[in-house]
Amino acid sequence: MEVAIAGGGIGGLALALNLHRRGISCHVYETAPEIRELGVGITLLPHAMRELTTLGVQDVITAAGIENVESCFFNRFGQLIYKEPRGKLAGYSYPEIGIHRGKLHKILYDEALKVLGRDRITTNRQCLGVDQGDSGISLRMRETTSGAELPSVKADVAIACDGINSALRRQHYPDEKVAFSGINTWRGVTRRKPILTGRSYMRVGSIRTGKIVIYPIIDKVDDQGNQLINWMAEIQTENAAINDWNKSGKLEDFLPIYAGWKFDWLDVGDLIRNADQILEYPMVDKDPVDRWTFGRVTFLGDAAHPMYPRGSNGAAQALIDARTLADIVAKSPDAAAALKEYETVRLAPASKVVRTNREFPPDFLNIKVEELTGDKPFNNLDDYISQDELRALSDNYKKIAGFAVESVK
Repeated sequence: MEVAIAGGGIGGLALALNLHRRGISCHVYETAPEIRELGVGITLLPHAMRELTTLGVQDVITAAGIENVESCFFNRFGQLIYKEPRGKLAGYSYPEIGIHRGKLHKILYDEALKVLGRDRITTNRQCLGVDQGDSGISLRMRETTSGAELPSVKADVAIACDGINSALRRQHYPDEKVAFSGINTWRGVTRRKPILTGRSYMRVGSIRTGKIVIYPIIDKVDDQGNQLINWMAEIQTENAAINDWNKSGKLEDFLPIYAGWKFDWLDVGDLIRNADQILEYPMVDKDPVDRWTFGRVTFLGDAAHPMYPRGSNGAAQALIDARTLADIVAKSPDAAAALKEYETVRLAPASKVVRTNREFPPDFLNIKVEELTGDKPFNNLDDYISQDELRALSDNYKKIAGFAVESVK
């Protein structure tokens, strides 16, 4: 069988590596002219690291990132609400790693080049659509830089790994639009001294009054002992205009919310002002659909189930998709039947995570405490809610999102 993979992001490269390990021939076609270390941070939860470990890249990822030891929840006054151990310290078999997204992408790309060979990964190729017949598919292509149309690519099946704006998905859902609920985000990276343990993942405030997620992604980024700190600020407002993810972020659009957040353990405004770069994004996803597979074409990762970029679950779900699809294709002599079986196995669980990230985000604890305290500093949090109750809320999210300790083997 020959598999054409449209998109060489995290999901597409993971699929290629999984297929190769099972002896299945594939070719990756990536839109970007070259693979560069772009973007900001990403957290790899234990179930994501489980998938990456099977691909043989755990050690290089761990060396390139920072292993989180705790997750801390604070209100917007800098008061600790709740904290818990993470990764191996929480009983998982795998660590939780914060890493630069561009570094993760490059690690997977380099591994794919080494294992598959350079002739099996083609950049500067934009997939326009796919035609199919009883015996195979024809992937229509053009060169990204010039816009010139190129000869179609033939294969047995095509897997759409081309992201939230997938051209292959658009063929079957031409009128679909992203869902925006008024939450805009700004992301940045800042060089500074370690915060708290230097291995802490922090959620401060809530989307109603201003929230920021902070965690380190590179240790000892310079000779002064600084770390590269990733942060994402977000707020929900009525009648908000949707941010443009193709633009750089402007401090004046969001800094006033955080300028007064000066705690004894962090000056948030200073963290934002000193960023190396700031990018703006809308918090968008798409409504789950009841079908991913159309004959010899199926969707994977953000092309299948675009979800809110919070809870650190988008990459994990794409990695699980990749391993699941490769397992099924390896066992089935019927390509179209294999793609349909993959859909049967993965569509419902992934759709559940999409809805969970909308309705019950991991910072629900912050929102709950904000409601109970009237969005004021507290003297004794136990007067409002106990640590056991907060732990139960956190554990429930992990179960719904598919990474409770007992489910990550």
